[in-house]
Amino acid sequence: MIATMIAVILRNLPAFLLIIALIISLLGPRTAERTLSWILLLPVGVSGLWAAFFHLFFPSVAAADIGWATSPFQFEVGLADLAIGVTACVAYRASLPFKAASVCVASIFLLGAAAGHVRQMIVAGNFHPGNAGVPFVLDITAPVLAIALLAVAWRGRPGSAWRR
Repeated sequence: MIATMIAVILRNLPAFLLIIALIISLLGPRTAERTLSWILLLPVGVSGLWAAFFHLFFPSVAAADIGWATSPFQFEVGLADLAIGVTACVAYRASLPFKAASVCVASIFLLGAAAGHVRQMIVAGNFHPGNAGVPFVLDITAPVLAIALLAVAWRGRPGSAWRR
């Protein structure tokens, strides 16, 4: 039973990290920038490091979960995941403009990955958990939430061009 629970948590880690980030952000002062910081740290940053670990060190496991054959491109995807994960973790404590840059890079990558997942579902009928499951949902949810929080945080800055 404990082994099953651990397996469920590990397979769905990005979703659990999103939930934890939202809960933590509710416990303190409720600001868009604080919530954005937690979103960047946990579901974007730690998940990016998690994905990098598997693509770089266990490519056959990552490929099987996605429903693909192992590919040399996984090394490149792993490095992209690593770069995004490290940048998002650094953004947790960084300025809002640094957070904005992190959101832009992570959002382009994650939303692009989501488009790739959709293509694989349509073209190849690929509904493996790593293609059509939690990673797909988080590839959309995390950047959309981060972009919305960034817009609210930026709008609230004194002298912001977005402020009315």
